Amino acid sequence: MKKLVAAFLFSFIALASFAQRDRAALNLAKFDYRKYHFGFALSGNQSSFFINYKPDFSFQDSLLSITNVPQAGFNLHILASYNPLPNVNVRFLPGLSFQDRSLQYQFLRAHNKIETQTKPISSVWLEFPVLFKFRTNRTGNFAAYALAGGKYARDMQSQKNVNNNQSSEIVVKLKSNDYCIEAGGGFDFFLPFFKFAVEFKTSIGLPDLLIHEDTKYAIPIDKLRSRAFVVSITFEG
Repeated sequence: MKKLVAAFLFSFIALASFAQRDRAALNLAKFDYRKYHFGFALSGNQSSFFINYKPDFSFQDSLLSITNVPQAGFNLHILASYNPLPNVNVRFLPGLSFQDRSLQYQFLRAHNKIETQTKPISSVWLEFPVLFKFRTNRTGNFAAYALAGGKYARDMQSQKNVNNNQSSEIVVKLKSNDYCIEAGGGFDFFLPFFKFAVEFKTSIGLPDLLIHEDTKYAIPIDKLRSRAFVVSITFEG
């Protein structure tokens, strides 16, 4: 994820230099006066959880700790933008988000030995974000912007129907529906034939996703909410 962010920052610096050097030539001069734009977004994500523990979680089956282990994934979205004003856009970005996360449990066993167990949780979210984009005035072929909004997501790979009583491997089960608030910002670069953007965004889930069952992995947790950091490049025509 650090390499991905570094690559995007390098691209931003290079494109900012290009935009300043080419300021005299105003690309896509009529772009802001069109009511609708379409494009797509390619993203890398790092997803994890907000964990709320029960007050007595450390007494459950000799449990010592639960560690959140963020992991990297990627997103694919199409983009539709309605532009009521030159500096205000309403964006709809339906698409897929492939997320991998893990919860790491440590248990105290006989002779003070510590046993570590990792529970991977994979999701393929079908996402429907709606975001408001507030952009500065163009400086040549460059502009900065802020984002705020929310999304509904449905996990197409949910294991909510797994029967842990019959399964050889106990899984941490999540609900299939999530609602999130999203905020971030980015930079627009107006190129001769399309608009390119580098974008940074965070997503915070609102509901408790955990399906509370009588297992040693679920009992200690009071609430489990999603969170993700997303770095995107978007292309609009």
